[in-house]
Amino acid sequence: MHIETLKIFCDLADLRSFSKTAERHFISQSAISQQLAQLEVTHKCQLVNRKKRPIELTKAGQTLYRAAQDILERYEQFRNELNAQKASGQSRINVGAIFSIGMHTLPDYVKKFMVTHPNVNVHIEYFSAARIYELVLAGDIDIGLVAAPKKDKRLDVYDFENEPMVLACSPRHAMANESQVDIHRLQFERFIAFDKNVPTRQWVDSILERYNVSTRQVMEFDNIETVKRAIEIDSGISILPKTAILQELAAGTIKAVPFSNENFIRPTGIVVRKNKILSQAGRYFVELLQKKSKP
Repeated sequence: MHIETLKIFCDLADLRSFSKTAERHFISQSAISQQLAQLEVTHKCQLVNRKKRPIELTKAGQTLYRAAQDILERYEQFRNELNAQKASGQSRINVGAIFSIGMHTLPDYVKKFMVTHPNVNVHIEYFSAARIYELVLAGDIDIGLVAAPKKDKRLDVYDFENEPMVLACSPRHAMANESQVDIHRLQFERFIAFDKNVPTRQWVDSILERYNVSTRQVMEFDNIETVKRAIEIDSGISILPKTAILQELAAGTIKAVPFSNENFIRPTGIVVRKNKILSQAGRYFVELLQKKSKP
């Protein structure tokens, strides 16, 4: 049996829902069902009463649940002790960031960090938000940086930067030379959006919904760089964090127009697995990332 399978089984027992367990582990409901079925085949017994709503463990399932909790607790203790040994001499911090934060916001923090810790390698990789949560929870990266962070009892979530959101458009667009724009002007405008599973898309959709604005979504992309390229050729407009388009603003290929209604922001956050033992340098790096968000 794999440790991850036992985690999934325990969460299924606690949440009593295939859909909620799938959401917690960022996998499909069918994958949860398959792993449960594999456990039942392995142990030659029924572990869950699927006819009950919400689902319930059978007696065999309750026995496995108690054993699995004990195994997971012992495994977590082993990981913590092993990480403590590694942390004492750690010279590398593994960071996972969504592309916009890793490329446009994080570099200044890394430069400040290197002044005081020149011998520590801050290794940064770019992933989707969903993948970052997976890697942080698995212990494969030390620190994650995401937009619109989700609360999760398995994670410590800290505020990072609140990024101002602006109308991003081509210099040839009719609103490009406005000093401010009312968000209602976006009604039925051609709009370049993020894919539906990108947290920033959900955040922008919530803003538009709050003001009862409907746009014409002509394109959807999973990364901000492609969104920006589409805006530059005047395929449509978008709402983007200003920090992510500074290079284009300097080059004059994109115009940023603030909104008159309110100062829209995109919250970003730092995620670390709960009880994760970071090195002294790792703890300092997290504190450094938090400083700008603190009053």
